Amino acid sequence: MHELGVVKHVMKTIRDVAEENKVIRVGSVTLQIGEVSGIVNEQLVDCWNWFREKDDILKGAELKIEVMPAVTFCENCKKEYETVKHGKICPYCGSPNTFLVTGNQFEIKEIEAETEE
Repeated sequence: MHELGVVKHVMKTIRDVAEENKVIRVGSVTLQIGEVSGIVNEQLVDCWNWFREKDDILKGAELKIEVMPAVTFCENCKKEYETVKHGKICPYCGSPNTFLVTGNQFEIKEIEAETEE
C-alpha cells in the first residue's frame, strides 16, 4: 500500500507550507489525482483519516479528492480520447502511436487554512 507513503509526504508538505505561512489549523486539503495514477482513493482516505488525528495542525482536516480524467493523444490522427475506455490503441485510427496527456498526476491543489493574526 503506497498510499501510506503518499499521505505521509502530503502531510509533510502541508506542515512545511503551514510553518512558512503561520498556519494554526488546516480545514481541508484538495488533491487532484489522475484516474490512472495508481492511487487507490479509498485507501488514501483511510490513511489520511488515521494520520490527521495525530497532528495538531491537521486534526479534523477534510480531504477532498478531484479525480482527473485520463486522456491519450494519438500522434497519427492527432485526436485525443478517453484512456480508460480505449487503452493504448487509438479508437479513431487504430494506431498504437499514442501517449498519455493527462491522468497520471497527483497534486495538492488547495489548502484551506486558518492563520495567526
